[in-house]
Amino acid sequence: MSNELLKNVRKIEIKTRGLSRQIFAGEYHSAFKGRGMAFSEVREYGYGDDVRNMDWNVTARMNTPYIKVFEEERELTVLLLVDVSGSRWFGTTKKLKKDLLAEVAAVLSFSASINNDKVGALFFSGKVEKFIPPKKGRSHLLRIIREMLEFEPQSRQTDISEALRFLTNAIKKRCTAFLLSDLMDLDNRQHPRFEEALKIAVNKHDLAAIQIYDPRETEMPDVGLVRMLDAETGQEQWVDTSARKLREEYAQWYRNSQDRLKSVLNKYHVDHVKIATDQDYVQPLIRLFKSRA
Repeated sequence: MSNELLKNVRKIEIKTRGLSRQIFAGEYHSAFKGRGMAFSEVREYGYGDDVRNMDWNVTARMNTPYIKVFEEERELTVLLLVDVSGSRWFGTTKKLKKDLLAEVAAVLSFSASINNDKVGALFFSGKVEKFIPPKKGRSHLLRIIREMLEFEPQSRQTDISEALRFLTNAIKKRCTAFLLSDLMDLDNRQHPRFEEALKIAVNKHDLAAIQIYDPRETEMPDVGLVRMLDAETGQEQWVDTSARKLREEYAQWYRNSQDRLKSVLNKYHVDHVKIATDQDYVQPLIRLFKSRA
């Protein structure tokens, strides 16, 4: 590992570990603990017990009603689904989207670690690029941060469906998953292409979406004739940003895409927060945690 990379990893660790301890530990615990329940024992049915927990096999054997007793699982598995497509290199403020992604992912990792949970990561672009299985320990968390900073994907495009399908098929035990992405994976109608995969994933896992964006993506500035590059396709095009109609149409396109995205996430009860590259991420993350408590 280069000295510069080591320095960056250490800087992120110091900043985010402190935040996780001081601010997020309690919020994280109330937001995600209790989501997983494990079978503990059986006991005789009592007045007011939920009949849905009836153990019919034991009831038949003992000839008296018995129910299953569940207790909160002491340990969760947290999986970070991290978008490493070409658009993460965009940024017009003090941070690139990829830098904000790394910091937010680190905060979530250390919050999970403080609560004695295992953490894993899945890097995706137009395909699943790399899977780091969930484990505990500081060295494991530092590996995840290091990979986020230096990983070079084979594809520059985005396919969130691929990441969600991997989550559904490869992770057998129910886990808490955070989708960290700009979520700009739309079809020609500005509709999220990953709706079907999302619908299946949320039935098996506890999923939250953290949308990272740059303020310049919301509207086009008036800066004259500009050559623009699509970071995911490599396509270049000259754009006359001084044309007011063009700027208005782009702003409307962005609003429509966000409305459709929000509608899909709400439809499947996926908790969602947006964080801009020029914004402090502490308050948005606390809001996300509190909305789940």
